[in-house]
Amino acid sequence: MARRCGRATSRFTGEIHIYPRRTATFAVWLCLCLVFPPVAEAGLYSASDQVILLTPDNVDSVLVNSTAAIVAEFYASWCGHCVAFSPVYKSLARDIKEWKPAVDLAAIDCSAEENRKVCVRFGITGYPTIKFFHAYSKDDSEELTFKAFPRDVRGLRHKIIDTLEAHEDPWPPACPPLEPTSQAEIDSFFETNNVQHLALIFEDAKSYVGREVTLDLLQFENVAVRRVLNTEEGLVTKLGVTEFPSCYLYYPGGNFTRLNVNIEARTFYSYALQRLPGVVRSGKPPPDSINIHTNNTEEPWRPFNKSRLYMADLESTLHYSLRVELAAHAVIKGDALISLKKYISVLAKYFPGRPVVLNLLRSVNSYLQNQTGDEISYEALREMLDNSAQSPDTALPEGQRWVGCQGSKPYLRRYPCGVWILFHVLTVQAKNAGGTDPKEVLSAMRNYVHNFFGCRPCAEHFENMARESLVEVSSLSSAVLWLWSRHNRVNNRLAGALSEDPSFPKIQWPSPEMCPACHTVRENREHRWNNEQVLSFLMSYFSSRSILTDYLDDESQVLAKQREKHEKQQALEAQKCLERKAREALDSMTNPLPSQPTVQEEEEEEEEEGPQDEAVADQEEEGGEGAAATNEMDGKKSEPTPWSKPEMEVGRGRRQAHGRPSIVGMRMREPQEDIVDLDSFVNQHYKAKALRVAASSRIKQRTLQRKEEQEPGPVFGLGMELDTGLGMVGLQPIEADFELDVGQQRKRLQKRDLTGQYFVEEAELSHRGRWMSVLSIGFSRLDISLCVILYFLSSMCLLAMYLFFKNRLRLRRAKVALP
Repeated sequence: MARRCGRATSRFTGEIHIYPRRTATFAVWLCLCLVFPPVAEAGLYSASDQVILLTPDNVDSVLVNSTAAIVAEFYASWCGHCVAFSPVYKSLARDIKEWKPAVDLAAIDCSAEENRKVCVRFGITGYPTIKFFHAYSKDDSEELTFKAFPRDVRGLRHKIIDTLEAHEDPWPPACPPLEPTSQAEIDSFFETNNVQHLALIFEDAKSYVGREVTLDLLQFENVAVRRVLNTEEGLVTKLGVTEFPSCYLYYPGGNFTRLNVNIEARTFYSYALQRLPGVVRSGKPPPDSINIHTNNTEEPWRPFNKSRLYMADLESTLHYSLRVELAAHAVIKGDALISLKKYISVLAKYFPGRPVVLNLLRSVNSYLQNQTGDEISYEALREMLDNSAQSPDTALPEGQRWVGCQGSKPYLRRYPCGVWILFHVLTVQAKNAGGTDPKEVLSAMRNYVHNFFGCRPCAEHFENMARESLVEVSSLSSAVLWLWSRHNRVNNRLAGALSEDPSFPKIQWPSPEMCPACHTVRENREHRWNNEQVLSFLMSYFSSRSILTDYLDDESQVLAKQREKHEKQQALEAQKCLERKAREALDSMTNPLPSQPTVQEEEEEEEEEGPQDEAVADQEEEGGEGAAATNEMDGKKSEPTPWSKPEMEVGRGRRQAHGRPSIVGMRMREPQEDIVDLDSFVNQHYKAKALRVAASSRIKQRTLQRKEEQEPGPVFGLGMELDTGLGMVGLQPIEADFELDVGQQRKRLQKRDLTGQYFVEEAELSHRGRWMSVLSIGFSRLDISLCVILYFLSSMCLLAMYLFFKNRLRLRRAKVALP
């Protein structure tokens, strides 16, 4: 994870003394480590400590024929002295991180059964033991054992330099010469070396500053460092050197200038030289101001002040955390749910946001705290984050708009940088608010990273740091300093990694330029952080007063965008609802449920069948005379059978039963096109009401009239045809010169009587009940008769079996009762 201020490397490695009772705290931590050892790590070191973990599989590849010298510690995890020494060894690894091309650190746990043979091979009989393996060591080479080695970082560093200088050929290829230089070599230096800067460190013979700075610059190009003793009078006089140690920059042609630093010490020299123009880390492209302003992304570059914070970064971090990172978990339950509740609770209490954002965080926090179940869905949480309830003045801006966390490329900085800023702001705000629990924010952040942070190796490293030293936090001030020191530790580990932005190199922060008072030295010229000044700087830098609101949308714009989004969602949902209802209406019109016929469907069917029946009747009347003449010639009656048409339609219904369900004795409408006109659908709804009123007045009890009761019609015939628009009964005038013969009139009356009988049967069917309608769907009378017969036969069989076994049981009881 990168810092918002962007810079992180490994120069400032002084111990951070936060607590006056460190001995007692360390004892408690030691007991906890011994009683509850981490499951994932059996030894005292992990990959986060920048120490190579030796195993039987890699020991030969690391120690034998290596291009760098290796310092290896052989320890036992149960050894108290080894446990006490492990923090020093870890600090040494961070301190000499830049020396890796020439010197590297390793460790192996001899108490592990799988490592016993390795330790026996190297003759380890006591713990801890430190051995020095020269570069290009052979398998049979004898390593050097550090006897009575110092137990502090400075002493170990000097011990390694002394041993490295005694190194015989071949010399480590990445290690520059450490011996003092002469004036003759300096005069001809630029003839044989293509570098931009030559740094000369003037010191006495016992000083290690020159050699340490030389190794600190191993991984940087365009700069070289040489050590000049105070006895080299020619150079001392030529440059006018009066203080030892001191550093001068020497250029071709004999030009020189003194390097300006706050304190003449190794850490300040290394930092200043690494910041010289043109000096870049090996393998990293030089920072290009033109590329920075184009940003190499689709977004325009946003100029910003490196000494200030931006609310745009914080809100972008919240958006990504809550809407993107949490979205990877469809269901949040168990410990993850508890972690989420604590995380949102801390945000609601301490986030120094705008009113609309604070209202949303409080709303989400209230929602989560009221959840009594052991799990929630992210969809429900997302509705709260998007303010689906449309609470007033409540919103979290969507999208990412990075300002202080911009990177020169889309995959650099951004969200990890924003997370670090958010953590620092919350710890400072908790102290300013006078919180009661010093670990409240740190625990919430730790659990969130453990359960939700997408970079799992990052989460593992953070968990290792928290498990190692979070117990030391005992006050709100120490919580602020703990997070700052661990951030610098992460920056030290990631300096030079592929994730480092060359335009924002990682340093130990704050730099001497930002906070000169934060940096000081001990009596031995070792760098030391002034924790009081650091705390004061952090409280000022991460305070709410230092947060700028540049590049933010106005709150009214945020709320307007949110309303517009909800309106679009509602319109989309309404459209989907209408489409669903239209599909349901289409299904009900084209495929009506036969078990539950509605009055509207029956009236629509009657309306469609009326004109068809009239057309059929007209055709019959037109052909009536021809039919009568033919029947008379054959000696047959011309009168049609009264039930001929109903029988035909029953037969048609049976034939249709094979294709789709239908009510016996009723015709189904022909399938319509799969198109719904919503306007006509509404009109039919009101039209159906009028049809029901008309049907209630027309459906009456009718019976077939005998043929002999029919009389010739008068001049005016009473027509019972249903008007489709009004449903009224009217008189139909008949022409005076038009005479209906008896056969045609009888046929017409029979048709009307049958139509009336059809409505009577339909009315009776509607009163039979739902179950009778269901039973008659898709079955003929023959099918129903067969079913009844089969059920009757089954019942008889069961009754016979029952009587048989009953009589048999009675006979057995009688036999038992006999003496």
